[in-house]
Amino acid sequence: MEVNGRNIERGAFLRDADLSNANLTNAILTNAILMGGNLASAILVQVDLMSAIVTRAHLGFLNLTGANLSGAKLIGASLLYADLTGANLTEANLTEANLTEANLSEANLAGTILTNAILVGADLTGALMPDGTRHK
Repeated sequence: MEVNGRNIERGAFLRDADLSNANLTNAILTNAILMGGNLASAILVQVDLMSAIVTRAHLGFLNLTGANLSGAKLIGASLLYADLTGANLTEANLTEANLTEANLSEANLAGTILTNAILVGADLTGALMPDGTRHK
């Protein structure tokens, strides 16, 4: 469904979908469930994935600039080299997520669960951290 030029698929269920290199800019996918599948190198700029559940999906090199991922469950997600610049990850669950070399600059991580997350080489410049402090 499209409203005012925005794709709206609230509560979408995508299993093992190949959306690699897809352009889903401005899509509304609140409460979506993405199981498995490949979103590598997809463009999800300003996408709304609030309260989405993402499991076993390949999300490497994904462009999530300015995306709303508040309350999303990305447990064990592979977000290698993903661009999350300015993304809203408030209260998101990134337990055991791999964020190696991800760009999280200016992202809002307030209340985000990062238990055992891998942040090697991640850019956290200006990010609001889970404890409410601003990363330098």
